[in-house]
Amino acid sequence: MPDYLVRGLGFNGNVRAFAVNTTETVGEAQRRHQTWPAATAALGRLMTGGVMFGAMLKGEDRVTLKIEAGGPIGYLLVDSDAKGNVRGYVANPQTHVDSKSGKLDVKGVVGTDGMLSVVKDQGMRDYFTGQTPIVSGEIAEDLTYYFVVSEQVPSSVGLGVLVDTDNSVLAAGGFIIQLMPDTDDETITLIEKRLANIEPVSSMIKRGLTPEGILEEVLGADNVQILEKMPVQFKCTCSKEKFAEGLIGLGKEEIRQMIDTDGQAEAECHFCHEKYHYNKEELEALLNELESK
Repeated sequence: MPDYLVRGLGFNGNVRAFAVNTTETVGEAQRRHQTWPAATAALGRLMTGGVMFGAMLKGEDRVTLKIEAGGPIGYLLVDSDAKGNVRGYVANPQTHVDSKSGKLDVKGVVGTDGMLSVVKDQGMRDYFTGQTPIVSGEIAEDLTYYFVVSEQVPSSVGLGVLVDTDNSVLAAGGFIIQLMPDTDDETITLIEKRLANIEPVSSMIKRGLTPEGILEEVLGADNVQILEKMPVQFKCTCSKEKFAEGLIGLGKEEIRQMIDTDGQAEAECHFCHEKYHYNKEELEALLNELESK
């Protein structure tokens, strides 16, 4: 089943809800970065959360999530837009910590001493930036805390990634439930009870539940109204032209040294590992462009 996200309402508009299957998307990230299991789970969780953050935006808006919490994985960076496209990477992809519980130790690789940063590019001169401390390192709880503290929206975030013995991704997905200001206590209590008793998101996806089915599990089948369905995919925004702009930004002397020393240059994208090669003629054209200004 191709990855997709649904946006909906619950309890007559008193709840805003998102759910997504990101199995193929996280699998693509794992293959590109060759992440080890715990790193795959960490990156997959943040990418899943990021694509739902993106679904809250409009038009050409983008959002970037970064976690740096002192663990051996280093930092995690995820970028997504309002159209279901997401990309991400971790500083140290070949990171894994053994866990006595048998579960992947996401907290062990992410760490618990640091910050979650959220930057929204909404097409204006000033970016919206929010930052909250890491409270667990499990990522879902950290995103929940961000919504409550930074955006003052009572929320519940569920994220899950199931990794197979060959490091491939078996199941990945998540949900976000947000309460509107006038939600009554009875509804809140009902949602809290359901959240306390649902199985892990990755288990729901593994047994075949759709994003719609996940919301029905969380809120109850009679309490969900689906408003939108959107495809989700790993997609990078890099290009040879963009990296050429970066080379120009290095200045004349740096480009001239590349020409004289190697006669070529190569750039690699952190997000997708795509490589872009520039031969001597292309570098000379960039130099001429700089010198003509």
